[in-house]
Amino acid sequence: MCAKIVRSSLHNEILSRLRDMIVEGRWQAGERIPELQLCEELGVSRTPLREALKVIASEGIVELLPNRGAVVRAVSVKEAEDMLDLMGVLEAHAGRLACSRATPAQIDSVVRLHETMMRHYDRGERHEYFELNQSIHDAIVALSDNVVLIDTHRSLSARMKRLRFAGSDNGSYWRDAVAEHQQIIQYLRDRDGDRLAHALQDHQRHTWVRIRDRVRTETEPSAVA
Repeated sequence: MCAKIVRSSLHNEILSRLRDMIVEGRWQAGERIPELQLCEELGVSRTPLREALKVIASEGIVELLPNRGAVVRAVSVKEAEDMLDLMGVLEAHAGRLACSRATPAQIDSVVRLHETMMRHYDRGERHEYFELNQSIHDAIVALSDNVVLIDTHRSLSARMKRLRFAGSDNGSYWRDAVAEHQQIIQYLRDRDGDRLAHALQDHQRHTWVRIRDRVRTETEPSAVA
């Protein structure tokens, strides 16, 4: 007999699928998410879908609007740049703490994530690469053992994920990001907190360069002709 799907598993599965769809650009900023169509596609009722949309709305990924339902939330140029600037500061501090607090086994686990990510990069598997890329940033921040820092970073990362994914579709940008990640991992292995902090902060600054045209296109269509 097949095991029944428990409610929590269904909720998490819907959340995961919705996030992936939004991150991968199935709907553009300001576009309404078609609830009935999604219910049919996912084989779920409207109630768990709406519960998932409420969670994603709390993360700042969608907005719930009267008479429109859920729409993909647009991020302004200023907001995106400010969020990446703050993420750089948070990751820099986390990097210093990680180098002083992490165990060898914890650092090795991040290195293994990086090695797996590189295999996806070599095969051109963009979605798998991107998911591990985000996991590596989260893992380094987690090594800080600072709960407030971790929660703040997680919130910002969720709100920027769609735009960061969109910014990885340029081949030269992708290569540059990979080179930066290799440097980040080396500094982590060396426990060089200052260099790791600078590398992480620079990486977020460069991320802004990689995505700013995308953000401007969404919020100021005439800014990028």
